[in-house]
Amino acid sequence: MSLRVEEVSLSLGGHRVLRGASLEVEAGEIVGLLGPNGAGKTSLLRVASGVSLPDAGSVQWAGRSLGDWPLRERARQLAVVPQECHVPFPFRAGELVLMGRAPYRGWFSLESPADVRLAMAALERMGIAHLANRSIADLSGGERQLVLIARALVQEPRCLLLDEPTAFLDLAHRIEVLGVVRELADQGCAVLLVSHDLSLAARSCDRLALLSEGRVVVEGSPREVLDPVGLRRVFGFEAQVLEGPDGFPLVLPEILRR
Repeated sequence: MSLRVEEVSLSLGGHRVLRGASLEVEAGEIVGLLGPNGAGKTSLLRVASGVSLPDAGSVQWAGRSLGDWPLRERARQLAVVPQECHVPFPFRAGELVLMGRAPYRGWFSLESPADVRLAMAALERMGIAHLANRSIADLSGGERQLVLIARALVQEPRCLLLDEPTAFLDLAHRIEVLGVVRELADQGCAVLLVSHDLSLAARSCDRLALLSEGRVVVEGSPREVLDPVGLRRVFGFEAQVLEGPDGFPLVLPEILRR
């Protein structure tokens, strides 16, 4: 089973944000999507999840066009953790996590005891069980992000799409989240992860894809993708790429001083 994005193009507000982007994520692997601000990473993730319809190109999951999957069935297969999520009603954190079980319930049925157990297990797995009865409006940005990840976990997805899931988290929680993502991949989940942390992505992803001006310009192992010439061309900064003590690339950008 794989998620395949083929020659996808997308325009928003008259601006071309994706230009024939192609990418494939196999079951059991984590692919990190990297690139500067405005490169089209979030747009590609939205197209890959079916939230945005491309102007051209196609998206397939498990060899089947994403549009051919009924919405409820698709929600059992794919889960999305957005970069930001506006919640208009002050739901409690536990209630928001339980919403991840909606694809498994009938239209008017209530959550079952098994659903509640799964939600509590996800909260505990993310270390936020103590927040279950807190209003989402009262949580910090990092705590809300952990709630959204827990909600995705209870969907029991076969494919997980994450848009900068560690952006609001301290280092300890970043490591914890990426450890959970690794466990899911090891269990056969296909994972596409957008990140701005190049060195952390090199340590947590099996492959990296570098997006520039709406196109995937290079993809491969972290060692293949993170080289000084490519980083200069795409990001516009000078950097040294060293081998870290663990054998993975360590990106050290040069700091400009006046």
